[in-house]
Amino acid sequence: MAILRVEEIIEATGGELLSENSKTFKGVSIDSRTIADEEVFFAIRGERFNGHDFLESALVKGSGAIVDTRPEPLPKGKVIIYVNDTLRSLQNLARFLRMKRDIPVVAVTGSNGKTTTKEMIYEILSKKYKTLKNEGNLNNHIGLPLSLMRLSPDDEVIVLEMGMNAAGEIRRLCEIAAPSHGVITNIGSAHVGRLGSYDAIRDAKLEILEGPGVAIVNADDSYLMQGIENIKHFDGRIITFGVNNEAHVMAKDVRITERGSDFILEAGDRGSMPVSLNVHGLFNVYNALAASAVSFSLGMSIDEIKTAIETYRAFPMRFEVLRKNGITVINDSYNANPSSVEESLKELIRLAAGGRAVAILGDMRELREFSEDEHRNTGKTVSGIGIDIFIAVGDMMNLAAKESMKAVGDKRGPQAFSFRDIDIAKKNIMEILKQGDTVLIKGSRTMAMERIIEGITDAV
Repeated sequence: MAILRVEEIIEATGGELLSENSKTFKGVSIDSRTIADEEVFFAIRGERFNGHDFLESALVKGSGAIVDTRPEPLPKGKVIIYVNDTLRSLQNLARFLRMKRDIPVVAVTGSNGKTTTKEMIYEILSKKYKTLKNEGNLNNHIGLPLSLMRLSPDDEVIVLEMGMNAAGEIRRLCEIAAPSHGVITNIGSAHVGRLGSYDAIRDAKLEILEGPGVAIVNADDSYLMQGIENIKHFDGRIITFGVNNEAHVMAKDVRITERGSDFILEAGDRGSMPVSLNVHGLFNVYNALAASAVSFSLGMSIDEIKTAIETYRAFPMRFEVLRKNGITVINDSYNANPSSVEESLKELIRLAAGGRAVAILGDMRELREFSEDEHRNTGKTVSGIGIDIFIAVGDMMNLAAKESMKAVGDKRGPQAFSFRDIDIAKKNIMEILKQGDTVLIKGSRTMAMERIIEGITDAV
């Protein structure tokens, strides 16, 4: 945890000290409910809240506050610093702390797999270096600065996931974190509803390469690689990873196992080594390759990488394979967009191994004007990929179900069922499933598709 002196906060934020106190803080908080002793409270203004409304309760435990409205009267015995913009000040203080340390900062973005890739990078690097990462979804303009506030004097590497909803957001995150390494997992359809086109998505992701000296990119993503060829602002080192196209770090002889995937990790003159990955999905092989490429660039050996990556385990709701009542359940319900759904469907077919492949898909949110077309396209994907049973949940995914039932040439689509919401689907699910099925559960986070598992677990 960062130790913050009042003088440093004022230097970083350009703020004005309203009280006479000079204290040292042990961290920051933006939540009056969880603020700890000796933390300083940033009164952030959001779309639905104003931190200044909770200033009094925050100062009951906290030692001070950064505000952009001068409190009257001034609280006694507390440090109050006045700034023009509390959010910008939080970001500037995070950058100030980061720039005091000459250590590698790895930034990870991409349409799919960025959280898992971040976690895999952390899993490997933390075996050798004291490593800081952003927890959970603290990957935006507020969460990332809060993560950097946890930087301690003995940290040797920082690994940060960077999310975005609009152009310019990753650029701003890079201004704060000043990454030395930028990782792009892939370019897909996440955020197409907000950004308007695939080109706009790619451009937004490529903002991550405006600062780092090392880029780690997916050689098998031709659309991404075309974008990299066209950018003029990056003159650093490019490290590629892939399965199909020639790359610096590759997986050869990939084989599905009961446990996950086995492959040969090849890294040129760094050598080759068999790896047993304890998570399912070819996309997780790609995530492991990206993490390995980062680790190679930071001086780790292939033996160290193999040992560390084989200890990685899946996070809940991220292609988590479970066994319930004789049914193999793939809980991939954390989130969904068209490209991630397609990749998960491919893995469902691979894992079904002769049994029925059942896709339970919920609505994909945030597609806006693209929603109807993208859901219908998902229906076509389901129809052509070899799914036996398609269970659609939600109004938009019901359009996909209708599309999937249309015959393609001589080939009939899957047997399809449609439910309006998750409660009805959960109630009826065991009338459709049977022992030996392999079931994929996926949808946007707000659909809470993981609740389907309760219907399977509770069945007698």
